[in-house]
Amino acid sequence: MTVTPDLAARRVAETDWTALAAELDVHGCAPTAPLLTPAECRDLAALYEKPELFRTTVDMARHRFGSGEYRYFTHDLPAPVAALRAALYPRLLSVARDWAVRLDRPAPWPDSLEEWLERCHAAGQGRSAQILLRYTAGDWNALHRDVFGDLVFPLQVVVGLDVHGTDYTGGEFLMVEQRPRAQSRGTATVLPQGHGVVFTTRDRPVRSRRGWSAGAMRHGVSVVRSGDRRALGIVFHDAT
Repeated sequence: MTVTPDLAARRVAETDWTALAAELDVHGCAPTAPLLTPAECRDLAALYEKPELFRTTVDMARHRFGSGEYRYFTHDLPAPVAALRAALYPRLLSVARDWAVRLDRPAPWPDSLEEWLERCHAAGQGRSAQILLRYTAGDWNALHRDVFGDLVFPLQVVVGLDVHGTDYTGGEFLMVEQRPRAQSRGTATVLPQGHGVVFTTRDRPVRSRRGWSAGAMRHGVSVVRSGDRRALGIVFHDAT
């Protein structure tokens, strides 16, 4: 794999971040430009068969999270994962801070990802939360939030590693917004291979009569109809 920090930064810069921020405001999720090549996607997906790279494996059915499996990387991240995480953080930081202002919340996230992770570790959140997910036909992921402690970064990214319609069918990325005094609203997104989707970790600002309120959101994956669906999850806070 040859995704260096400079290359990752160039690819991340190809996204229209102004448009992405606007779409996040409306839907709570938004697509990026390509972040990985097809060959890099295949290489990353193949890492699932190397258990020494992961700190734990989660059987979703066992925990009633849905059906399928995912693995948490150790802190010794593969180069593409570390490079993309570092390149994405400063781009998402401005959105996170803007949302904090609108919701009248603290914005504890420093300019440096390294410093932010040090704060997570000092607060007892010292385990890697970067994940590789694998679904086969019939698998799905229940609606949930990836909140692992008191320190939370409000945005995260999922990157598709397989080709929808060729390698698998179904398996759309789902987001559901719980709207106050109204029915919930859902969004379904196909993950193109190598592209990312930025999405809300926990909630997002929603304009109300009294200003801004927090719109609670959860994410998941619809039932995979056929084939294999692998994805990379990039989270910007660590776990307890």
